[in-house]
Amino acid sequence: MAIERIDPKLCNGCGICVNSCMLDVIRMDEENNKATTRYPEDCMLCYFCEQDCPEDAIHVSEVKHSPLIVSWG
Repeated sequence: MAIERIDPKLCNGCGICVNSCMLDVIRMDEENNKATTRYPEDCMLCYFCEQDCPEDAIHVSEVKHSPLIVSWG
């Protein structure tokens, strides 16, 4: 996962991160009007959400963990 966390205490619900995410990883939670990650496995580490967040509520990890795929049987 590349987006480590979106701090709900810092998030003001502006939606800038949702608009800056090209892969639709971040969505707005309708109940509490805060940003949340819905498809973290699709994050491609562009850092646009982290850079565009006016409240510094998003932290993107520099390492994307992916499962080990073995091609031999």
